[in-house]
This record gives sequence, structure tokens and C-alpha cells, in this order.
Amino acid sequence: MDNLLLEIGAEEIPAGYIRPALKALSSALLQKLSDARIEHGDAQVYGTPRRLAVNVENVVRKQKSIKSEVIGPPAKVGFDENGKPTMAAQKFAEKVGVSVNKLTEKETPRGSYLAAVKMERGLATQTLLKEILPEVILSLPFPKKMRWADLDVEFARPIHTIVALLGKSIVPFYLGNVKSGRYTCGHSFMAPGKIKLDVADDYLEKLRSAWVLADMAERKKMLEGGIAEVAQKLGGKILPDAELVDIVNNLVEYPVPVAGNFDEAFLEVPDEVLINAMREHQKYFAVVDKDNRLMPSFIAVNNTAARDLALAAKGHERVLRARLADAQFFYRGDLELTDDDRVEKLKRVLFQAKLGTMHEKIERVAKIAEYLASLVDVKPSPDTKDADLKTQLSRAARLSKADLVSQVVGEFPKLQGVMGRIYATVAGELPMVAAAIEEHYRPVYSGAPLPATLVGAILSIADKIDSICGCFSAGLIPTGASDPYALRRQGIGLIQIMRDKGFSFSLRELIQSSVAQFGGKNDPEMNELVENVHRFLQNRIAHLLAEDGSSKDTIAAVLSASCTDIPETWSRVGALEKLKAKPDFEPLAVAFKRVVNIIKKADDFQADALDPKLFQHESEPALLAAYQAVKKQVEDNLEKDLFDQALVEIASLRDAVDAFFEGVMVMADDMAVRRNRLALLGLIATLFGRFADFSKLST
Repeated sequence: MDNLLLEIGAEEIPAGYIRPALKALSSALLQKLSDARIEHGDAQVYGTPRRLAVNVENVVRKQKSIKSEVIGPPAKVGFDENGKPTMAAQKFAEKVGVSVNKLTEKETPRGSYLAAVKMERGLATQTLLKEILPEVILSLPFPKKMRWADLDVEFARPIHTIVALLGKSIVPFYLGNVKSGRYTCGHSFMAPGKIKLDVADDYLEKLRSAWVLADMAERKKMLEGGIAEVAQKLGGKILPDAELVDIVNNLVEYPVPVAGNFDEAFLEVPDEVLINAMREHQKYFAVVDKDNRLMPSFIAVNNTAARDLALAAKGHERVLRARLADAQFFYRGDLELTDDDRVEKLKRVLFQAKLGTMHEKIERVAKIAEYLASLVDVKPSPDTKDADLKTQLSRAARLSKADLVSQVVGEFPKLQGVMGRIYATVAGELPMVAAAIEEHYRPVYSGAPLPATLVGAILSIADKIDSICGCFSAGLIPTGASDPYALRRQGIGLIQIMRDKGFSFSLRELIQSSVAQFGGKNDPEMNELVENVHRFLQNRIAHLLAEDGSSKDTIAAVLSASCTDIPETWSRVGALEKLKAKPDFEPLAVAFKRVVNIIKKADDFQADALDPKLFQHESEPALLAAYQAVKKQVEDNLEKDLFDQALVEIASLRDAVDAFFEGVMVMADDMAVRRNRLALLGLIATLFGRFADFSKLST
């Protein structure tokens, strides 16, 4: 067994492409090897801006041979009356690749058939890899691919070299005009020549001697240690930024940190702006002191060990100075206007062609937020002075988009919301109002923080439901491949906030209040719009519940009953999952599903028309008594959000239900008796139907 090394050497690949490409490279290659019956060990991936590589351990030299039994034509047509093979037998033997005398007869349920044992001998791994490796390379997904020259090859960037080694042996193939071999390239500046790899195991060490750290974990460790050491020499520490570390790690092949400084006068600009200018534009690390205050220093990471680090630092300082000067100019210019001035400018900023301006949007959001405030019973907190929740929300909604027309956000778009909070704070707005302006964008990505304040949470919900309902009303509904307004993300965020804050107001009524803001539609159209949005958000709820580990049938059962109260929905799903885990759940589910299925098929009864005088069997009054005994308890438990206990009470009806089905025929010939029994089952179905649709459960 040998190690298999595949390296694709290319022009600089974007940092964000590298990790996903390496994951796909490893997965695709291992799958191809397994499909080809080539036994192998684990895979290790390596990557830099100029190379993507995978090393698969313990790859066998030969494909595994397999034996298989092939069934042919019936035995009676395989041989004539003299026992000689017919043309059918000869053709079958030829197809399988065996001689006629190797054929046997096999008894099957359908009779006696000719059979043969086919031996598929394994091929040399190297032979198979000639086809596998080019396919793997071309299969790698990238956000954008390119072609170069006149070649019919697509990749993230033009490919210059391919290393394909199985142990000491080259796996020969062409990809475009590039022939695979054993030569890779060192660092583009410090060791630009070709490097010969005698064996796959030499890869990391040979590159390391050529100033290339192909092992990303090794390179990251060196990077983190280097910037921490430089920051310490400056008298500070690195502002933690794991994402930036990963980005920079995929921008260099050999990290060399360099310290730089900027004029303290720039510290008048908010830290967020300075950090953003350093991070987003230059990929510099910010430095803070022991009290976590921003220092007038930064750390850049070079891809080259410069002879004169001081000279390199001056180059970085010159570039950053221009960025910070722009930021300072924009910030000072913004302070000359009030937030209300910026709000007026929103009348000239289009939100969406069919949905009007940003100013119209904030007016709609304010109305929804005020409506939600009336549903939330919260006493004013000490830091709100005398302002009530509606006042705070109204002001926060009005200012929520004001920073979009600021010069700083125009230059640094990622600071929207952040600058809104800063400008509101400078203007003396209430702390809750200022915080809400930033928080209403949350969560900004999957797993991101949710709004911390009540005002921020309500405003975020109002903003998101307006965007969702507005886009649906304009026909801008997400498809499988397209969601340009990020409605799915906004829907998930909205639900996460409602669950996090324990908001129990009706999801459907929230949708209705938002849809009402978009006039000009008749009632049927409005009702259809509400249903479409509700169904859309219901799918997001199902997605989140599945991510939490709930089973699909439980989710379907609970959502079919109701999903308008978000915290309650999660509680009901959790309670039902607990019940399903009990050993006697299956017969319970079978009994309840039977009730539901009968009721669904019957339409000639009224649940409130039950007449005990029509009972003919002792199981009928027994079931009614059992129902009456638990109904009040179930309703009380549901009212108190004691869903586990409510479900236990419902489950206690099982014996009475089973006895009912054993004792009577529901669909009796006497129509009055039939309707009466259906009405009794209707009461039972209505009771547990408040919790879940048991017909959706798998049994």
C-alpha cells in the first residue's frame, strides 16, 4: 500500500474558495476510490492560495476482484432434448465471459434457470486513477469558475501544475495542456523554482524547505503565534477575530507579521469604523491595550520575509493612512446632519420598485412595531426614563434606516446599523432606542447573536415581517435556486427571536397586521397572501425544529394542528417526542390515528350533537366519561403551558378508546347510532387534535 498525493497548482485562489474546495476534493476522491473498489485509508488535505492538495493514506495497488452470480435464460431453453447447449446458452456464456461447460442450473421461485459465476478481476489502481483524478479535479465546485486560453477546462483560476503520485510512481494524465508529474512549485518569491517530489510522503517537508507551509493548521499556528508576539511588543494584544485569522491564513503561504502605527488623531473616529477599515479593506489586525481600548497600531501579515520590516511597515502605514483619512472625513461630515435630516433623505431612497421608498418602509414598520408593543406587557426599565415601550419603538423605527444615507455606511456597508446606533447615541437618543437600531438587523447570519433588548427584538420582527409580506405581495417569492431578498434568512431570524423572547402573540395575526399595510387588494387576495406567508414561515419552523433534532413525523403532526404560537410549538414538539420514546407509544398512536382517519372520512355528523340516550354498549358511556374526566385537566394544563402533563392526560384515553373499538361498530346500519358514535369520536379527536394531528405520526 502507498500514499496517493494529488496537488493542483494554480494562480492565486480566493481565500474563501479554499476550505470548501478542499472538503469537496477529499470527499469526491474518497468516494471515487470506494466506487472503484480501491481500498484506502484516511485523507489529509493541504491548501495555500496557490495549491489545493489531498493525500490519501494506504491506497492499495490493485482494485479488489469480485465474484458475482449471473442468472441467465430458463434451463429448458438452454439445452435441447439431447442435452446439448442451445444458441441461448452459448450467447449467455459469451456475454458473461465463461465457457459453456461452466454454466450451472439454479432453482429459483420462478423455476430452473441457467447461472454462471462471473469473475471480475481487479485492475491496477494506477490505471484507474488516470480516469478518476481528472474527473475529481473538474468536479470541484467554486462560486465562480473561469476558462483560460482556448482550453475546454474550467477551474477557479488557471492551473499551472498537477502532482499525481501513487507512492513513487506518477499517475500520468493530461488536463487541458497540463501534464501530471512529480514537480511542484515553492514560494513564488522566496523559492520560485520547481521542486521534485520523489515520493508522495515528501510533500510537506519539501514545501516547508521552499518557504511554503502547506499544512493549514501548521500555518495558522504560526500566524496566531506571530501576531500575538508582535502585539505584545507593541504593549497590547490582538483584538480577537477568528474569521480574519482564517481569511489571512488562506492569503499567504508563509505568514510574516509586521507591526504598524497610525496617527492618534484618527482615534476620534468610532472604533467600529477604524476596525472595519483595517479589517475589510486591508486585512489588518487591530490592537487593543490591557483595558481593551483600541491602540493607534495594527498588524499586517506579509507573504514574504522582507529584508527591511520597517520599510514594509511604512508601506502598510501609508496605505492605511489614506483609508483612515477618508473614514475621518466621512464621519465628520455625517455629524453635521441630524438623524431626522437623514430620515428625510430616505424619501429619495428606493426600497423596492413595487414597494416604495425606505421612508415608506419605516412608516409601515413603525405601525407593526406599535401593534406588537400593545401585545407585550412590560414595565419601563430604569434606563428608559419616562418613555413607554411604544414611544421607544416608534422612535427606533423612524431612525432604523437613517444611517443608510450616511457617508460612512456608503463607504463601509457592513457598518449599517452600527453607525445608526453610534449617531443616535451622539444625538442623545435613549439607550434602548440606539441599541435597537443596531439590533434590528440581527441575526445577520446563521448562528449570529439575536437582539438582546426588548425594543430591538420587536423592531427586528416588525422589519422582517414587513420585508417578507411586502415581497410576497409584489410576487417576489423565493424559489429553489433564488432568494435575492434573503427572505428565508429573515423568516428564520424572526422565528428565532420570537422563541428566544418567549413571544406568544399569534404568528398569523402578525402576518395579517403586516399584509394590511399593503392596500389595494380585495379580501380573497389578502387572505391568500396571508396563507402563503404563513405556509412559508411554517416551513422555516419545520426547518428549525429539524435542526434541533426533532423527527419529521412529530414536526408534521404538531404543525398540522397549529403553529401560530412559536414558543408553544416548540414545547408541544418536545412533549410529543418524549411520549414517542415510551414503550407503549405505538399502540396509543395506532388507536388515535384510527379515530382521526374515521372522522376524516365521515362528513355526516355533528360533534356537538352527541346524545347519550343512543348509547347501546357499555364502552360508549365509558369513553364519554373518560373524555369528560380529562378534558378540563387537559385544557388547564395547556393554559398553563404544561404540555408534557397535558399529553399524559390525553394518552390516558387509550384504554377507553380501545374498548370502544372492540365493543362497537362505528359505522352501524342505524344512521342515528352511527352519527352518535361519530360525534363521540369527534369529541376525542378535537381534544387531542388541539395538541397534534396523530395521523401524521409514523407507527
